[in-house]
Amino acid sequence: MIVHSLPNSILNNFIAQIRDEKIQKDSLRFRRNIERIGEILAYELSKKLNYTTQEVKTPLGTKNINILDEKIVLCSILRAGLPLHQGVLNYFDDAENAFISAYRKHNPTNHQEFSIEVEYFASPSLQDKTLLLIDPMLATGNSMVAVFEALKKHGIPKKIHIVSVIGAVAGIEYIDKFFPNDTELWISAIDDKLNNNGYIIPGLGDAGDLAFGNKL
Repeated sequence: MIVHSLPNSILNNFIAQIRDEKIQKDSLRFRRNIERIGEILAYELSKKLNYTTQEVKTPLGTKNINILDEKIVLCSILRAGLPLHQGVLNYFDDAENAFISAYRKHNPTNHQEFSIEVEYFASPSLQDKTLLLIDPMLATGNSMVAVFEALKKHGIPKKIHIVSVIGAVAGIEYIDKFFPNDTELWISAIDDKLNNNGYIIPGLGDAGDLAFGNKL
């Protein structure tokens, strides 16, 4: 687990802005800040990937440069994952892309009880590729596990990286039980608590609604 808000960096400014209830009313700014967080996490994650040396020809000569040498698939959980996905894609622009929907279906008689419904799914083969699983909020961890189970029918990745913005301790502990031992979590901030509805406290609210508007 790599938490990038611990050292002082400009990343903390973006995290503060997406949490701020006044600033986050600007949905364009909220989306852009999530995207910028994705760019920072992608850059840091890129340092752990595999590279090969290639000769690059310039107008005046040649130069050997270490170039990324991995087949990468970015998979985001709709709809909240889209701005974060774009930020990661800005840096891994040759990556293949997958999209999957996962949402909470609440018990109509008890709103605190819910199941995770996975419906829409579009993905290339994941077999022996490096999977970056992208979701801005890692709350209970149920959505992440449900998505991981659904992805298995498309092949077994050689390596999984989870990219998230804010997580809860309980959610991180939960996914640790289901993902391979060498899975790496790249996250901007960790909060201690979940409320009775399974939302991160203090968190930032509903990332999907803040980015794209309220849903029915």
